[in-house]
Amino acid sequence: MGTPAARDSAAPKYLQIADGLAQQIREGVLTPGEQVPSESEVIKQYGGSVGTVRKAIAELRTAGLVETHHGRGSFVKRRPPVRRKSSDRFRRSHRKAGKAAYLAESEQAGSTPSVNVLYVGPMDAPEEIAERLAVEPGTKVLARRRLYFSDGIPTEEATSYLPWDVVKDIPEMFAENPGGGGIYARLEEHGNTLAEYVETVRARLATKQETSGLSLSPGSPVIHLVREAITDTGRVVEVCDTVMAADKFVLDYRITAGD
Repeated sequence: MGTPAARDSAAPKYLQIADGLAQQIREGVLTPGEQVPSESEVIKQYGGSVGTVRKAIAELRTAGLVETHHGRGSFVKRRPPVRRKSSDRFRRSHRKAGKAAYLAESEQAGSTPSVNVLYVGPMDAPEEIAERLAVEPGTKVLARRRLYFSDGIPTEEATSYLPWDVVKDIPEMFAENPGGGGIYARLEEHGNTLAEYVETVRARLATKQETSGLSLSPGSPVIHLVREAITDTGRVVEVCDTVMAADKFVLDYRITAGD
């Protein structure tokens, strides 16, 4: 079964094995959703030890080619990354067409989106969120926590924090489905014209809770993105704290060259 390792024989054995398995994936010998051969099978094919094979599988996880489930083994990933166009997904035209940002970006990627609303209600603002909203820590805000799916696969979890005085008279904000165009459309309908979004992005390893919620392999990387939605008066009316499975997304930004 399979093909010999492609990397130079001077490379560490685990990288030779990882290259060989990656080549099988690229050539369709191992297909999406198929289980990667067992450790004993890989050793028989490529040589090495159990520890070496495990390092090779970890290399494939890092490359986003396989995912590992405790007690079940490793499997070839089913989906390519979703492509997010940061400069496009918050267009006002999308909101006017009744499409929230996640729906717009999913359509661009050709995938079927869905969302599980985990919580909508009051919350004391955490310190970092309070600072971004320019309120005191512990101030009551509206929290909206969601888990997003692409073709049935969990891809990101996001919590929006909104100032209570801004949303208290917008009943749709307290509903699981705030209506066409999402919460940004509701904010603008009530006089909060959005002028810009500021995003802070960093990469880190998933926590145990995030590994479970996003069905990730242990040690998987995530993208941690925090976004501020800012009105034309300069007020931050939403802070969205989002954790994304790193292998499911490509962040694509358009940056103008003018002042």
